[in-house]
Amino acid sequence: MFDFKDKVVIVTGGTRGIGYETVLSFCRSQANVILFGSKSSSVNEACSKLKTCGYEVLGYYPNLLDYEEVKKTIDDIYSKYGHIDVLINNAGVSDSKKIEDTSSEDFAKVVDINLKAIFNVIKSVIPYMKEKNFGVILNTSSMVSIYGQASGVSYPASKFGVNGLTKSLALEFAPYNIRVNAVAPGIIKTDMLSNVSDEVLKPLIKSIPLGRIGLPSDIANAFLFLASDMASYITGVILSVDGAAKN
Repeated sequence: MFDFKDKVVIVTGGTRGIGYETVLSFCRSQANVILFGSKSSSVNEACSKLKTCGYEVLGYYPNLLDYEEVKKTIDDIYSKYGHIDVLINNAGVSDSKKIEDTSSEDFAKVVDINLKAIFNVIKSVIPYMKEKNFGVILNTSSMVSIYGQASGVSYPASKFGVNGLTKSLALEFAPYNIRVNAVAPGIIKTDMLSNVSDEVLKPLIKSIPLGRIGLPSDIANAFLFLASDMASYITGVILSVDGAAKN
């Protein structure tokens, strides 16, 4: 349905879950996909898995909190392709500890990975997008950035920051034909849910008006749409993909 032939797409946090499904979806749409992961072993495993599906994908594992390392990686990608069209910032961590049990270091770690890392990658990519007067930047937010959550303040706080960054950069980059949006997933069937009992899951599913937990492909499809020309007049949007779930 979507055609990204000759487009260069970078996906951070692309080795599993939503990120991996997003990488796979863009590969199927004929994009040149580059995935980022947190370590060499997970990156190599993901690239090998994609190769068995018939897709050649480049993999990198820069420290996203190190701006110079990120910039060097982005520079290498640009040198190889001559353009970078789509950036999907999906890398992130969650947390569910109550504030009394959360140290300042815990809080800083979540905010750094979920927000500072996005800043570093966008800052590295944006000169190349401005040069071509074109680009799409998509960030992974969360439903809890809108509704909050009863435990784990660092996670919704960091994702609320992602929303603010998204809306502000949409305004800053609009004159350069660069669109910036975010997708706010609801409850998605990823590895994090694999150890959750049916006793816990059933009430969660019952609370979702559409009557099911979301799939990684639901989020990947949202990224595909927002990155496509079909969304050429959409920027500064936080798109909820949550089955109409409310906290």
